[in-house]
Parts: sequence; structure tokens; C-alpha cells
Amino acid sequence: MRKVYAVFAGLLLAAAVVQMYLAAVGAFDKPQDDSSFAAHSMNGMLVIPVLSLVATAAAAAARAPGRLIGLTVLPVGLVVVQALIVALGGAFEDAAGNTTPLSLAILGLHALNGMAVLGVCGTVFGRARRLASAGPEQVEEGAVDGPAVRAS
Repeated sequence: MRKVYAVFAGLLLAAAVVQMYLAAVGAFDKPQDDSSFAAHSMNGMLVIPVLSLVATAAAAAARAPGRLIGLTVLPVGLVVVQALIVALGGAFEDAAGNTTPLSLAILGLHALNGMAVLGVCGTVFGRARRLASAGPEQVEEGAVDGPAVRAS
């Protein structure tokens, strides 16, 4: 089950990398319209949360340490924050629907939070791989939660 968890963690990381790519595709689309970020939105609001939840279930089934299970579900919460950032930024647009300096300052946090999602997914994948190759004594010592698995 540990290898299954590592596979889902890898898919989660891949989806986060694709998310960054899709953001760039949307940003460079000309002419830019409502469909420019459709794939980015679909991946971010559906694929990443579903993979995070499936990976979390796999982590629990693999009897991963609690901190690692919590870290695996964290992308779902960060995706909720992404949606809140966009909504809050939109609330400070002008009457014509144009961005203002305040809305831009808020919306810029979307990119920073996106990098946090990517970082968490990378950490989860690295620790899932260590868990998949760790012996029982290393899991009990908490080695998969730290930066590296200790040599036996």
C-alpha cells in the first residue's frame, strides 16, 4: 500500500506542476477571455483536490505517520485559500470590473499560494517515496517525516 501512496503522491505533484504550466498558458493566451484559464481552473479546483484526497486515503491505508497524512491533505486547504484569494481580490475591483492597486496586491497572493501548493506536493512526494522504501523501524522512529531516512 505504501507504493500505491507514493504513486498517488507523484500524480499529485505532477498535477501541481501542470497547474503552473496551465497558469502560464492562460496568462499568454491572446486574446484573453473567460476561457483562457478554463484548464487551469479545472485542474486546480477538481484534479488537485481529488488527487490530494485519494493520496490522503492511501496514506492512511499505508499507516503513514499522522503528520504525513495531514501534509497530504493540506493541498485541499490551500486550494480553498486560492479560491478565497480570487474572490477577495475581485471584491476590490472598481465599478467597471477593472483591477485596482489593492485588488492586484491581493490577487498577487494567488501566485505565492500556488507556489506553496507546489512545495507541499513536492514534500509529500519525497516523503511518500521514503515511506515506500523505509523499513518498519524507520517509520516508528519518524524518519519519513524528517528530511531523510536514516541508514539502518
